[in-house]
Amino acid sequence: MTDYSRPTLDLERVRKFVVVAEELHFGRAAERLGMAQPPLSRAIRDLERQLGVQLLERTTRQVALTRAGEVLLRDGRAALDAVAAAGRRAQHAGRAEPGLRLALKADYDAGLLPQILALYEEDEAAVPVSVQLGGRNDQAPALREGRADVALIPVGFDDHDLDFEPLVTEPRLVALAASDPLAARESLCVGDLEGLPRPEDFDPSARLDLAQIFSLVELGRLVWFPPVSVALRHARPGIAYRPVVDLEPTTLTVAWPREARSAAVAAFVRAAGTVAKADLRAATG
Repeated sequence: MTDYSRPTLDLERVRKFVVVAEELHFGRAAERLGMAQPPLSRAIRDLERQLGVQLLERTTRQVALTRAGEVLLRDGRAALDAVAAAGRRAQHAGRAEPGLRLALKADYDAGLLPQILALYEEDEAAVPVSVQLGGRNDQAPALREGRADVALIPVGFDDHDLDFEPLVTEPRLVALAASDPLAARESLCVGDLEGLPRPEDFDPSARLDLAQIFSLVELGRLVWFPPVSVALRHARPGIAYRPVVDLEPTTLTVAWPREARSAAVAAFVRAAGTVAKADLRAATG
C-alpha cells in the first residue's frame, strides 16, 4: 500500500508543468494559466529540484522536453485527469439526492433501453436515472472523467480503466440515397461502396447528429452503416437500407468505471444483461 502520509509531488506544480510542456513556450503557458512568467519559471525549477532531473531544455529560441519531461507530461496528464474525475465522483456521491448517470448515443441502445430501465427500477438498489446523450466516442471519456456512472456503448471504444459486458450483437446495414443506382440491388459488398464519403470523413468538430446524417444520405452526399435496430426506427422514403454481406456486425456493451463500487451501477448492469438475454432468446425462437 502506498504511504500517502509522505510528501508527494505538488499537483499544482505538475499542472503548471503540463501546460508549459503542451505549449513549449513559457509566455503562452503563463497566459493560459493567468499568471506572470517569472513565478511560472520558478515553479518548474522547483519541480525539477524536487525530482532531481531536468524536465525541459531551455535555449533563447526554444523550449524542448527531455526524456524525463516526456514521461512526466504523459503521467502528469493522467494524474490530473484522475484527480479531476475523483472530484466529480465525490461531488456526485455527496449529493443529497442520489442518481445514476447513463451515457449513450441517441438510438444506440439496440431498442433495449426502455426494458432495461423498467427492470432496473424494480431493483431495491435503483436510484433515479439521468440520461446523457452524446456523440460517437463521447461515452468512454465520460465514464473515465467521472461525468457518467454507466454507459451503453458499441464495441470499438477505448476501454482503458473500464469494465464492460457485451449485450447484443446485430448486423449493420448500409444507408444510401433511394435514388442511388446501388439501391436497386438486394445486397451489397463493402467493395461496392469503396470511396463513398462516410460520416467519419467529415470534420470531427462538425459532430453530425442523426438528422444531419439522414439529410446528407438522402442527398447522396454520404453513406452510413447503422445497426439494424437504428434502421428499423428510422424508415424514410428517401433512404434505402441494404444488407452488406461482408460488413462486420456491431456489438452493444454496458460499460462502467473499473473502480466503481456502486450498488446502483451493479443493478443497472444486471438489468441490462437480463434484458439482453431475454431479447436473444426471443430472437432465436
